[in-house]
Amino acid sequence: MFLNCHSYHSLRYGTISVQDLVKQAADFKIKVLALTDINTVTGIYDFYKLCKDRNIKPIVGVEARVENQFYYICLAKNQKSIAEINRLLTDYNCEGIDIPKQNPILKNTIVIYSLQDIPEKLLDHEFIGIRPEELNLLIKPELKAWLHKMVILHPITFKTKEEYDLHKILRAIDQNTLISKLSENDYCKDTEIFVNKKALLNKFKDYPQIIENTKYIVNECSFDFDFSTPKNKKHFTDSKKNDFKMLEKLAYEGLSRKYSADNIAAKARMEKELGVIDQLNFCAYFLITWDIIQYSNRMGFMHMGRGSGANSIVSYCIGITDICPLELDLYFERFLNLNRKTPPDFDIDWSWQTRDTILEYIFNKYGKDHVAFCGTNVEFKYKSIFREVGKAFGLPKEELDALATKPLESHDINSVSRLVHKYGKLLEKYPNQRSMHSCGILISEEPITNYTALEMPPKGFPIVQFDMHTAEDIGLEKFDILSQRGLGTIKDTVDLVKEKRGITIDIKDTTLSKNETKCNEYLSIGKTIGCFYIESPAMRGLLRRLKCDNYKVLVAASSIIRPGVAQSGMMKEYIFRHNNPTQFEYFHDVFKKELGETYGIMVYQEDVIKIALHFGGLSATDGDVLRRAMSGKGRSLSALQKVKDHFFESCQKLGHPEQLSSEVYRQIESFAGYSFCKAHSASYAVESYQSLYLKVYYPIEFMVCAINNGGGFYRTEVYIHEAKMSGAIINNPCVNLSEYQTTVYGIEVYLGLMHIEKLDQKIGMLIPEERKLNGDYESLENFTKRIPIGIETLQILIFIGAFRFTGKQKHELLIEARFLLANNKTVFKQATLLDEPQKNYQLPEINRNPFEDAFDEIEILGFPVSYSPFDLLQTKYRGTVMAKDLIKYHKKQVKMLAYLISRKHVPTKRGIMFFGTWIDAEGEYFDTAHFSDCLAQYPFQGGGCYLLLGTVEVDFHFPTITIHKMAKMPFIPDPRYSMDKEKSAEAQHKLKEDVSMTSRKPYPQEHEIGLPRMKINTITL
Repeated sequence: MFLNCHSYHSLRYGTISVQDLVKQAADFKIKVLALTDINTVTGIYDFYKLCKDRNIKPIVGVEARVENQFYYICLAKNQKSIAEINRLLTDYNCEGIDIPKQNPILKNTIVIYSLQDIPEKLLDHEFIGIRPEELNLLIKPELKAWLHKMVILHPITFKTKEEYDLHKILRAIDQNTLISKLSENDYCKDTEIFVNKKALLNKFKDYPQIIENTKYIVNECSFDFDFSTPKNKKHFTDSKKNDFKMLEKLAYEGLSRKYSADNIAAKARMEKELGVIDQLNFCAYFLITWDIIQYSNRMGFMHMGRGSGANSIVSYCIGITDICPLELDLYFERFLNLNRKTPPDFDIDWSWQTRDTILEYIFNKYGKDHVAFCGTNVEFKYKSIFREVGKAFGLPKEELDALATKPLESHDINSVSRLVHKYGKLLEKYPNQRSMHSCGILISEEPITNYTALEMPPKGFPIVQFDMHTAEDIGLEKFDILSQRGLGTIKDTVDLVKEKRGITIDIKDTTLSKNETKCNEYLSIGKTIGCFYIESPAMRGLLRRLKCDNYKVLVAASSIIRPGVAQSGMMKEYIFRHNNPTQFEYFHDVFKKELGETYGIMVYQEDVIKIALHFGGLSATDGDVLRRAMSGKGRSLSALQKVKDHFFESCQKLGHPEQLSSEVYRQIESFAGYSFCKAHSASYAVESYQSLYLKVYYPIEFMVCAINNGGGFYRTEVYIHEAKMSGAIINNPCVNLSEYQTTVYGIEVYLGLMHIEKLDQKIGMLIPEERKLNGDYESLENFTKRIPIGIETLQILIFIGAFRFTGKQKHELLIEARFLLANNKTVFKQATLLDEPQKNYQLPEINRNPFEDAFDEIEILGFPVSYSPFDLLQTKYRGTVMAKDLIKYHKKQVKMLAYLISRKHVPTKRGIMFFGTWIDAEGEYFDTAHFSDCLAQYPFQGGGCYLLLGTVEVDFHFPTITIHKMAKMPFIPDPRYSMDKEKSAEAQHKLKEDVSMTSRKPYPQEHEIGLPRMKINTITL
């Protein structure tokens, strides 16, 4: 009877979750239920499972609407029908093909119209829905004629009166209007709520034919789905057998290239892995990934295979990953095992510049009917909720800003604000819109519209209407095609070194950058700015605390820096044991043997498997079940309990005392949820070393490419400073020497035109293009004849010094520009052989203050180039100590003058604090800690130079200054505005800082970690 139910997946319309919808139906003892969300099948698979759990027959379909106008309800008779409905929606969403208002071509689908929109002709599978409140209309003869085609229509949209009001608010948000301005057609009837089934049927007692028609539809419609069978592309070749042959051939070819002929361990590992891959039918998954990598290699792109896929020797030998699992003792079972029914996980990174090319290849190779991105639901978020709801109630912008930005207790709680808060809280976690998963690609065997309708977001690649979890549930494996800037920096540096120096670097040869003495020196002192993953202040501090000087320690550092890992206490304990190897005992001999590399601490997820395997006597696959369950990825509590019981039984058989086994299990429990995949850390470490190798041996080219790839953790200014510290001479943009991006000639670095904030991108790219075609610009006049430019943009180029090649002062060029571009109009003529010679104007020479250029640069670029920030200070004082000497001042108070680079907001048990990163007048970096009591009196005041007073704390070779006082130091007055005191102080406020936030819980203190440093005496247990 309930053939038209909406969940909250009917975006900005329905108010009921799928779970609540099914639960309410069960409470009303309803035995058949239809989910028909508006233009989406997002919830049908969860709906199916929930209905089966409650012994309810699930019917699925959609309610078709166009621009808020109801067309009809589509109910699926079978699986073919779902595909029909999905294709109808997909054609509309992706191809712009109109949804027909009447008689859609849906041969396997029941179609139900409203009483107000009866088509001229009803097909056999088409019906008319009549609501109980419309029954009195049947006295009309023209409607009585349709009685044989009528069915009961009682839509469901909300649960309570409060939710009905919420529904109206959602409709106002969707229509971008006020609630009071909604028309009756914009929202649902106030009767769209569950009612007693008998009471509903009783209303139709005089129309038994309508009841029979409804029963007919209920019996005709069926939705059954097999969740156990894979839906992804089955074969890469033409059969499973040939897939295995191909994968085996590629794997053994790679094995012979990467290992010696007598490496028995590698051969045994290969044979074992291939057997599991074949048994689990994952050959096609490996081969499709391999094929994508082959295309990438042909195109000359760099990639990084990471995640648990790097635990596989097969993926290493066929070129998907660059990590030898034998070298790092990586467990294949962490990636794939016979107990694992969920898809394996290959995460492949490309440069942000080349990822779209890879995506186009995948879509073209496997066809748009079989490839799509995973979708994701973007939920209503805290700040946006109050804005959206407040707007629907008609609140002015000022109040909306206050609601969205200020704490709740500071709001003016009038009656409207109370309503905004009330309904805003109800909307938390509601889906607001569908978006594209950042990296997950699905490749299906059957047309993907057999399972879902597709949508086309602005980025241009189609998405399915469900998320990655539903995809996994129904048997679709995702391929994670990711992008990052680090690979772009590495590839561009290799290309730039070849272009500028004629040196070819085989950066894919990972032996280049795993055992370089100079690279290891840089690592141990944290000289890693610009390098992938190891440049943040926290990571550089960790490297220094560890005196990290080899690849394996870097792999561990890449894992223990993760917030969850650090929070579990592993980071602090690892640092202590690394620096004090004689001041702890291994908890048990198994810990010494299996975790000796990490001092008996379960740093990696693989370590959990090792301890379960070698201490607890479990199989590697059971160890992975344990790891997955504890990290929140395993959904079965019963499976976890079963493995836990097995662990204790096995420990008892092995003779371990119960107290010892309990402590080991407690450690597993503590660390499993926090630890990081070792293969993932190892992959990161390889890329970190690649970028470090380039930074060490080609520092200027490397920093130029870091700048051009949008940097990383820091703003552009910091990478420019780092290039300067590497010996580069930094030059402002020049129309004759700069490219759109930053470039280098020897040690002369010319900033790219892209860094001029107010320069239009098209003009910025046209300037070097025109120069390459027709030669250097000879003068300002010659430039204006060749580039269509307005007076304001031309003035910006003059102020930044882009025409300094003319030898003229800025004031001369500005006057000349006014003559050339009279009345502020763009004058553009194509240069010809008959151009009149340029007129020369004799202008008086003006003595300029040498600092004027620096202030021009701050205004145009956001930072000074001609001078350092320290040169612009009123004070000549530079502090009592420099950064390079801080390690000598443990527990001593120092006064320093420094330029702010970045600060990070961190919660602690004592309140909010910040960690700051600075450079001193010599350009060296150092770090500070600012606690809440100090911040209350001496807060940060934006970018610039500060005088700092604090006490140095040296923690395992790494000095940090705990700040007691600080004050921002003033610049000299801007000489360009010597007559305007207020204006002369503006520029210094434009200096930037990098601010990052974290919402993690405070790290535990040492006494809270609970990791024993001494061996438990088993005799006394």
